[in-house]
Amino acid sequence: MSNPIRTVMSPGRYVQGKGAIERVGEFAAQIGKAPLIVADDVVWGFAGDQVTASFAGADLRVERVSFHKFATAAVVDELVEKIQETKADVIIGVGGGSTIDAVKASGFLAGIRWVSVPTVASTDAPTSALSVIYTDEGEFVEYRFFPRNPDLVLVDTQIVANAPVAFLVAGVGDALATWLEARATDRANATTMAGGLPTLTGTALAKLSWDVIWENALPAIDAVRDHLVTPAVEKLVEANTLLSGLGFESGGLAAAHAIHNGLTAAPQTHGLTHGQKVNIGSLTQLVLEGAPMAEIADFIEFTTKVGLPTTLTEVGLSIDDEKELQAVGVAATLPGETIHNMPFAVTAEDVVVALKSIERLSRSVRKARGLPEPVKYVQKQH
Repeated sequence: MSNPIRTVMSPGRYVQGKGAIERVGEFAAQIGKAPLIVADDVVWGFAGDQVTASFAGADLRVERVSFHKFATAAVVDELVEKIQETKADVIIGVGGGSTIDAVKASGFLAGIRWVSVPTVASTDAPTSALSVIYTDEGEFVEYRFFPRNPDLVLVDTQIVANAPVAFLVAGVGDALATWLEARATDRANATTMAGGLPTLTGTALAKLSWDVIWENALPAIDAVRDHLVTPAVEKLVEANTLLSGLGFESGGLAAAHAIHNGLTAAPQTHGLTHGQKVNIGSLTQLVLEGAPMAEIADFIEFTTKVGLPTTLTEVGLSIDDEKELQAVGVAATLPGETIHNMPFAVTAEDVVVALKSIERLSRSVRKARGLPEPVKYVQKQH
C-alpha cells in the first residue's frame, strides 16, 4: 500500500460582500458562455432582477429552471437532461444548500462546470466537492463526491442579511461542528472528505471558523434581525460558508454529521434545519468523547443563546422514543458513516445512550446558567 497523502480542496474563487450579486455575470462569464441557472421561485423573486441585469451586462443569456425542496436522485437526473437540452456549459445554483447540491451533482454528471450562489448562510454546502442526496421526504440517502469544487462561490451578504434570521442561526449550528469534527479526525489520523489525511491548513481553518463564530455570532444574529450588514455579519458569513466549508472537507467529519444523518431517520425531525440537527450531533459527540464538563456546559450555553436546540425535546423527541432513537443510532453508525472517524469505536447503542443523556444534562446546565427551559421548536418546511 502506498503512503497516505494529505490534501486540501477549495473552490476556484470565493467572492463575498454587500451587493456582490451585481457582479455575478462578470465572474460567471470567466467560466462559461451558456449558463443554466437553477433557483426556486421564491429566490428568483428577490434575486432574479439583479442576476438578470448582471448577466445582461456580461452578455450572458438568462436561462432558468425552477427547483423544489430536496436534492433527490430524480431531480439531479432531470437537471442533467435540462443541461443537455439547453446546451449549457456552466450550471449556477442560486439559493440554499439543496439547490446547490443538486447543481453540483448534475454539473458533474453532465460534464460541465458549476457555480454556487448561496442566498443564505445556513450550511457549508456551497464550497464543497460533494452533494448530499435525500429522499422526497428528506431522509439522507448518500454523499456523492466529485473530483473538484465549484469554480466560483459568490455570496451577497445583503441578501443573506435580508433572509430570515433562522437560516443564519442554522448555519452556526452546521459550522460549529467543523472544529469538533476536525479535531476528532486529526486525533484519529482518519481520512477527510478530500480523500487524504488532514492537513495543517484544513485543521487550522476549522479552528478559525470556531473562533470567529464564538466572537461574532451573537452580534451578527442581532444585526440580521434588522437586515443589517455589519463587520460581525461579514465575519460570520465567511465562517459559516468558506471557513467551515474548507474546514469540514479538508479537516474531516466525525460523529456530529453522522448523528445528523441518523436523526433524519426520525420523522419528528423532518421539518428542522440541517444546522439544528447538526447541533444535537455536536453536543452528542462531546458526550461520546467524555469532553470536560466546562466545555460541554459552555457549548450548551452558547448554542442556546444563538437559538439552537440542545435537548431532544426541542427536536420533537424524548428519551422514551425508543424505536426512533434506535433507528437514529443504527443510521448514524452504518458502515462508511463519518462517525467511524472518531478516535475510538462507536456503536449504535453508544449513540442512543449519549443522545438520551443530553436531555437532563442540557436542562441542568440551562437552569444553572439562567437560560430558558426547552420547548419544542416550531418546525418549518423549507
